[in-house]
Amino acid sequence: MKKEVTYALNYALNKGFQIHPDAFKILENVDVKKLEKIIKEIVREKTKQKMFQINQDDLETYLGIKEDPSIQNEVKVLFDPTSKITTGEGVKGYNALFSSRFNKLKRIISDRPESRMLKSIASVKSVKSEDDMYVCGLVTVRNSERNITKLVLEDPSGSFEGIVFDNELQKYAGTLLSDQFVMARVSLGKNSGYVVKDLILPDIPDQATNKSDNEAFAVFLSDLHIGSKYFMEEEFAEFVSWLSSPDPVAKKIRFVLIGGDVVDGVGIYPNQDKELVCQTIEEQLKKTEDLIEKIPKNVKVIIMPGNHDPGRRALPQPAIPRKYNSSLWERENVVMVGNPAVVSLNGVKVMMFHGQSIDDIVKTTPGLSYDKPANVMKHLLRARHLSPIYGSQTPIAPEMQDLMVIEDIPDIFHVGHVHRAQLDMYKGILLVNSGSWQKQTPFQASVGMVPNPGIAIMVNLKTFKVFHENYNSNSDNILQS
Repeated sequence: MKKEVTYALNYALNKGFQIHPDAFKILENVDVKKLEKIIKEIVREKTKQKMFQINQDDLETYLGIKEDPSIQNEVKVLFDPTSKITTGEGVKGYNALFSSRFNKLKRIISDRPESRMLKSIASVKSVKSEDDMYVCGLVTVRNSERNITKLVLEDPSGSFEGIVFDNELQKYAGTLLSDQFVMARVSLGKNSGYVVKDLILPDIPDQATNKSDNEAFAVFLSDLHIGSKYFMEEEFAEFVSWLSSPDPVAKKIRFVLIGGDVVDGVGIYPNQDKELVCQTIEEQLKKTEDLIEKIPKNVKVIIMPGNHDPGRRALPQPAIPRKYNSSLWERENVVMVGNPAVVSLNGVKVMMFHGQSIDDIVKTTPGLSYDKPANVMKHLLRARHLSPIYGSQTPIAPEMQDLMVIEDIPDIFHVGHVHRAQLDMYKGILLVNSGSWQKQTPFQASVGMVPNPGIAIMVNLKTFKVFHENYNSNSDNILQS
């Protein structure tokens, strides 16, 4: 018997405890690093009960081997674009999309006291009042020149140009995105132009966080890129195997959320076939199913698509089409959703978004970078929109209503896409960028992108305490927070 095990047992014996013979079989398989702590916990609890024998049942309970029926795994899909997609045609479709965006965000900002003074752009331009006025609209132009910033806003009644002189407000205006909704306090300038005195975003109000009644854990993953030769298959298989282990945390996991780019896809970029071990979508999804099959059946797996997965590339994306792997859809513990989606896990609201719009925002906003994706996530929450910029790298479909507006305020915001795992908080919302399970590709190396893959992020839905397991052997591979 290992000396660590002997030491732990002697601790119990010295406290007047007996060890039942059935317990020894379990002790042989326990991680010796955790054994002493476990034995001390059992001794403490059983001393209170005035029971002085450690048996098999005690160890199974503390190790999590015994199934805890009190830990729930209730999943409710609160929002999924799959059945709501009704793409319009041409100009009519985009007019409907932006009208929907404006109306939804105006409704959101109407909770602010300043909104009582809102006027349409047409009425502000016709009244010529000397008092401060409030207008709102989508940003169509943002230019900085000669120490001033010009903003053009548009609402259904027309467009409006205002000038920002204040230095601090200019910095704030510099973070506004094209097609983003904003409310502005304006006044009439000396030369009949308009001066912008304040800018107000829809943003997220402070609110109480929903929490699970029991200690169920959720694991956040994304960007597996199954089928790529850079997919960390051995490491991911080790993680999946761990889910069935007697580890106390593993035994409390009831949800696994995969935030897009489940597979590497086919024909996504030039010469991709040279980097694939599975040459078809069907092969890639079959390998996905084989891995997910090994996840315990009491763990619900929520899967959403990303830009590498089969189906529509434009946002919002429907769930991965059933025709590519119907058996994945038919698994009892698998829930397929579109991108974006909102799910309730034991009452905790999780907003899932793959994160394609991060590309456009990083390119156009000073101070933001791929290395710190949580800062971009905060930007999206302040804008109350997941992909504000139209006409850039991220394809956006002309839906009859804008399904990318953040109407439901989440408790957890889960994003992937950039292969950089990071944690943060914003107004009580836990921000999780879950990184990837794909090693650095030649393209990433060529542009200096350094991922931190192989990190499984786990959240206790009762306490919101975050744990993580790092399956990457690189010592520099750390979770940012």
